[in-house]
Amino acid sequence: MFSQASVQAPPFSLLSVHIIRMRNLRQADVLSQSDCYVRLKLPTASFNDARTKTISNSRNPVWNETFYFRIQNMAKSRKRKKSKNLLELKVCDEDSLFRDDQLCTVLFDVAQLRLGETVCRHFELNQQKDEVLEVQFTLEQKLDIPEILATNGVLVSRELSCLEVGVDGRRKKRRRQHFKFTVKASLEDTQNILLGGHARDALPNPMVFHCVKYCNPLLEVKLPRKRSICCSSDKGTVKSLILPFHQLPIGARVEIVNNKEYDVFVTAGNCQKDLDVRLGFDLCPEEKDFICKRKKYVAAALKNVLQLEEDLQDDEVPIVAVMTEAGGARSMTAMYGSILALQKLNLVDCVSYITGLSGTTWTMVNLYEDADWSHKDLEGQINDARKHVMKNKLSCFSGKHLKYYEKEIWQRHLEGHKLSFTDLWGLIIESMFHDEPDPHKLSDQRQAVNLGQNPFPIYLALNVKERYSTLDFKEWVEFTPYEVGLLKYGAFVNAENFGSEFFMGRLMKKIPESRLCFMQGLWSNIFSQNVLDALYLAECSEDFWHRWTRDKVADIDGIPYRRPKRPYVQPTRLFIPSGTLTDVLRDVVMWRPVTAQYHNFMRGLQLNNKYLENDRFSTWKDTVLDSSPNQLSNTAEYLELVDAAFFINTSCPPLLRPERKVDVILHLNYSGGSQTLPLNLATKYYAEQGIPFPKVVLTEEDEKHLKECYLFDKAESPKAPILVYFPLVCDTFQKYKAPGVERSPSEMEDGQTDISSSIFSPYATGMLQYSEDNFNKLVNLTNYNILNNEHLILQALRQAIERKKQQKKLSLFLS
Repeated sequence: MFSQASVQAPPFSLLSVHIIRMRNLRQADVLSQSDCYVRLKLPTASFNDARTKTISNSRNPVWNETFYFRIQNMAKSRKRKKSKNLLELKVCDEDSLFRDDQLCTVLFDVAQLRLGETVCRHFELNQQKDEVLEVQFTLEQKLDIPEILATNGVLVSRELSCLEVGVDGRRKKRRRQHFKFTVKASLEDTQNILLGGHARDALPNPMVFHCVKYCNPLLEVKLPRKRSICCSSDKGTVKSLILPFHQLPIGARVEIVNNKEYDVFVTAGNCQKDLDVRLGFDLCPEEKDFICKRKKYVAAALKNVLQLEEDLQDDEVPIVAVMTEAGGARSMTAMYGSILALQKLNLVDCVSYITGLSGTTWTMVNLYEDADWSHKDLEGQINDARKHVMKNKLSCFSGKHLKYYEKEIWQRHLEGHKLSFTDLWGLIIESMFHDEPDPHKLSDQRQAVNLGQNPFPIYLALNVKERYSTLDFKEWVEFTPYEVGLLKYGAFVNAENFGSEFFMGRLMKKIPESRLCFMQGLWSNIFSQNVLDALYLAECSEDFWHRWTRDKVADIDGIPYRRPKRPYVQPTRLFIPSGTLTDVLRDVVMWRPVTAQYHNFMRGLQLNNKYLENDRFSTWKDTVLDSSPNQLSNTAEYLELVDAAFFINTSCPPLLRPERKVDVILHLNYSGGSQTLPLNLATKYYAEQGIPFPKVVLTEEDEKHLKECYLFDKAESPKAPILVYFPLVCDTFQKYKAPGVERSPSEMEDGQTDISSSIFSPYATGMLQYSEDNFNKLVNLTNYNILNNEHLILQALRQAIERKKQQKKLSLFLS
């Protein structure tokens, strides 16, 4: 499944990297000069690092060693089909007692080179001390078989090879013999075969490796140690061998080891099957079909609530979305009140999307268990939620429940899932808000949208990286009943395949889809915040810690080499490792107690040569690693998923994808503390990213005393949606129990709802148990705030329809 057809890439090129010498090399320690060598890494060409010899105790080491890499060509007609080739040159100091020191790394974009030219570069590693690394590059065309690629302009899928490896024993009775096979950067990496014994950890004989066909894969075989009767030494016996894949004929069974005890054989083959990852930024066909069906509901509902005289045409129907914010049980409870009010106003059928994160996903999961929930009385669901919010949560840790948790987690382990504490947290959430285990899965919710009968649900999480705060690295991940995908990369998989093992866009091992309780543990992972994230959300100054924990990267392009004018060519950068103290500090402030780890469905995919120039990638390009293709998420074995509330507490990003064309957003804020901070942070973020969004203007009086609802419809871009903002405030609700209906003196207590940020508030984020009175107050408050501001919602809907009609007239005029 990919949006662009596979294409044949041009012939390959041969990149020659000649490491000449270094001048004025720094001293790695105070005792002696450095014992220097250079390590070369080009993942798109070879998964095996190369290195020079070590020059001991020298400030001016000379190597004069040449290394070769087979890369894709730069033919003009095929530029868009080429992977981004970023060469890493690591200058290291060899240490016989401890781990080798990495002094610095030069990151060189091969796209700087042109076919047929030889360039000598002098990389200034320390300009003040005239520390220079001299390297000569040559790029030559090499005629070869073209490679079939698929790309969406950001990610590239390449051809795969598979290698079957097996061992045949010659004797019926034999001693235990252990064989270890390794193919670096393959899906499997290392596998073992044990003959003559019971090996629980050994894989079947034969076994298969999957790897990128044109990345110089090597099979490393470690054979059993051969016993010697004469002496204890095994000197002279063969214990290991390395075999390049390209030397093997396709489809033929080749014997690579033959002795009196066993034979080792391999069979090479191609692994050409359709992609199982959808590479594309458009909506999936199922969601497009949903929108077509949903417009009929929306058009009829709008005609009714707005009392329109004529039916709306398809291109006049606005896309309306409900966007919720996080807040634990508070947000779960408050969302019931908001949705109930929208239902009373006959506005649910005007809504095409509902997005949630953290606690609001608990409400959404409960709603979508019923395939027709929006057309039924919600009082039954609210009564059920009330019962579970009121119950003592200590019952979730009874002996019966603990045995159930152990059984379920062990089952996930057997199925092949990567276990984390979020799995247990998901089971606890299930026990807190359900009487029985919930068998539903995300893909089951298709039954609730396949006819367009309910709004389309979207759940949100963040993909993060170890030792980075969300300020430096985060990527939006959306979950729908049909697909799971990362907005920045345009990579999506079927919801039922999320968590399975993928490589180079192909499904390699199907793992059963997770139940929704485990997904809720992921979406509302309250254990994933690190110190820098907390400082950012608390409006404290995190600049000091941020400055001292960031990687040190410098642009070292300059004289005598002139930087090319091609915009997609990255400048040469110098990466300087941090010191021991900084490393310790970084470990402290960046440490996340728990992340939810799921197999990375982008694993193995490479970055397109022009990925940084892609408009869709640029929209969400906000991490310090975006210019480092060798370190982005496609290289990781697992996605590290956390609660999206730990960045700016918003579930809006999926609605701002231009493909969804959302016209109106009902922003329901349930966060604790400042009611304007999440909106201000989000607005600032969208402005920095160049994402169309309305101007949010609040006066000083508004900041001191927030109203129940605000309408923001002014924007610099006509593509910006209209925003109807509902902060979680208790304003006129104190005096009115319903719009226009004042409370009697005996009812005044019902309007006193403490929704402050105090830890003593009954709705504090950490509170998971409410009294019946407090539950009812919160539901009634959010219900009232929607009902009391019906006029602003209707005003936004009328404006959206008028905009659609004006756009239609302009389009007809221009055509």
